[in-house]
Formats: sequence, structure tokens, C-alpha cells
Amino acid sequence: MTTLDRAQLAPLIDHTLLKPEATRADVDALAREAEQLGTYSICVSPSMLPVETTVKVATVCGFPSGQHAPAIKAAEAADSVAKGADEVDMVLNVGLARSGDFAAVEAEIRAVRDAAPTPVVLKVIIESAALEDEQIVGVCEAAERAGADFVKTSTGFHPAGGASEHAVQLMRATVGDRLGVKASGGIRTREAAEAMVAAGASRLGLSSSKAILDGGTGTGY
Repeated sequence: MTTLDRAQLAPLIDHTLLKPEATRADVDALAREAEQLGTYSICVSPSMLPVETTVKVATVCGFPSGQHAPAIKAAEAADSVAKGADEVDMVLNVGLARSGDFAAVEAEIRAVRDAAPTPVVLKVIIESAALEDEQIVGVCEAAERAGADFVKTSTGFHPAGGASEHAVQLMRATVGDRLGVKASGGIRTREAAEAMVAAGASRLGLSSSKAILDGGTGTGY
């Protein structure tokens, strides 16, 4: 198990608020808390952009189902970047992955990459809990070919579940040190967060960041 102190763990966190009932006041409070905690970023819904904060701003596209046309995902990403997003976490069309159509997976990721070019950081949410191991490998390879910067385990909203150490290990083994790996979904304790880092995660999506950094147990995403 990797043991990280607070100063080591906080900069790995995307402090996240993606609840559909979130208000502007909630997002502003999230930003202030992220600044106090020293997290890497906040991650919020695209409708909440722009956000004034000293940390990086991440958002989502095609969230949470991924069942959006590639052109819609691309347009959503471009709009978010125009409104100040530093990072975009796009949801994969999981059905394409489950059917083995990795060419189509690559094409939709590339469409979003083209709409949100570097230096915007592009993360691809693969819903690892809904995929077999060979499908996880296939989508990670497609994401790398399409120019993504990260692969990410989960939205946190899929009934199949969130991040697992096994999925993170497999994703890291597939992308090596060429891409980042973000673990998200169901990480609610300091121990779980550290386990994901030990498995190979270079970023963590957490909604209970303060509780986890304090060594307690969080709720939600």
C-alpha cells in the first residue's frame, strides 16, 4: 500500500461536484474548498462554467451516459473550453466498446480531441466496471491512438459500479507512462484513495475530498 501524506495526496485530486441538483452557490463553495485543500482542480458540470478559481477547472461532456453523437460531444467540449475549462472528461459510448467497435471508439474520442486541442487535457471515461478486461484494453488503446491524455475509470453514476484496483492496474499496464490514469467513482476513504494510487492512478476524482484528506469516510461520487 502506498502511504501518502496530505500534501502528497491533495494535488492528485479533482475535487468533484456533478450532482444534477447542484447550484451556483454549491459550485462556488466547491471552488473555495478546493483552494483551501490544495487540490489539483475542481470538476463541475459544463452548465456551471465559467468558474472563478485559482485551481484548474475540469468539466465533463457526454455525461453521464455517453450515448451522445460524437458531434454533440465535440460541440459541448468546444463550448466548455471557450468558457475556461482546462480539462474535459468525456464519457465513452460504452456500447461501442462492449460490441468491440474500437474504430468507432477512436473516432469519437478523436472528434472531441479535435474540438478541444492541446493544451486542454482530455480524459476518456471508460466505465471500466461495465467492461470485460479485453474491452478495457481495447478502449485504452483507442484513447491513446486518438490523442487523449488520460483514461478514467468511471462516471460514478453507472449501476455497474465505480473504480477498482484491478481496473486501474490494467489501465496503467495498457497505457504505460504515456497517459495518465484517473480513478473515480466510489472512492470514499483515505485507504481506498491510497490503494488507487498504488494501483497506478495519477489522478483521483473525489467529491468527499476534505473527509478523505482528514482520514474520515466520505459519501457520494
